[in-house]
Amino acid sequence: MDSDTLYSIGELARRTGLTVKTVRFYSDEGIVPPSGRSPAGYRLYDIDALARLDLARTLRDLGLGLATVRKVLDREVSVPEVARAHADALDVQIQTLRLRRAVLRAVARRGPDTMELNLMHRLAKLSEGERHRLVHDFIDDTFGGLDGNPEFVLLMRSAMPVLPDDPTTEQVEAWVELAELCQDDGFRGAIRRLAEHQAGEGAPGDRTGLHHDIDEAVRARIEEALAAGVLPASAAAAPLTDSLATLYAHAFERADDGDLRRWLLARLEAAADPRAQRYWELTATINGWPVSAGLAPVFTWFTTALRRHT
Repeated sequence: MDSDTLYSIGELARRTGLTVKTVRFYSDEGIVPPSGRSPAGYRLYDIDALARLDLARTLRDLGLGLATVRKVLDREVSVPEVARAHADALDVQIQTLRLRRAVLRAVARRGPDTMELNLMHRLAKLSEGERHRLVHDFIDDTFGGLDGNPEFVLLMRSAMPVLPDDPTTEQVEAWVELAELCQDDGFRGAIRRLAEHQAGEGAPGDRTGLHHDIDEAVRARIEEALAAGVLPASAAAAPLTDSLATLYAHAFERADDGDLRRWLLARLEAAADPRAQRYWELTATINGWPVSAGLAPVFTWFTTALRRHT
């Protein structure tokens, strides 16, 4: 091909497969400037214009704006730089579209009213950093200024709910419910009272409250009693209640007496708020973790047994 050959707009259109209108638009925008004019005043273009037009069409097909295309053609930025930046932008768009899809599916399944729909959309589209701040603010407000339960607070911070890039409908619904729960003043107050109780009553050697080992042992033994059909108010429950109280007395370095049992009742009642269990269920759903069995039957059995046998 002769490098000195000049082409009209119509010839450029035929060689590139574009319409004459599109080629003229690129020329008017300065993307493909003419190299000269014919005696009749028509614009003419050289081989470089043909190459620029081919590259401009490719970049536009990839979704780049005219300003970016012009910078590439004018060598203000390189093609690899533009490709990386555009790929990053597409990642964000894809994540946004996936989230919108999950929200729409949740809406189709739940059929919320207009107010709830707006709330779902607003909460779901928060950035990952904003979602983390919302939960961290809840933890700071609930446990801030208290010395008790540092390990539990660390656990809550390490078990942050993280909405995946391509969430399921269930994960979006769980996130919206969790966000509402973290902003609920009643729930915050209940957890704050539990934290204050644990901070004020923590044992000298274990200020984290109910030690994990004790908690698991108590849970296992009460679940055995539940499976065996032992009613908490029955005489058969008395020996188990005494045994469990002894475990707590040893762990918290207190005498096994009426004061211990009343103190233990207060702790259990504060910890038995079903919203606390719901918090962990929602976190597990969002993070794709197995949802553990609830402690509500254990709490109910033990509190009833303590009241009856204290």
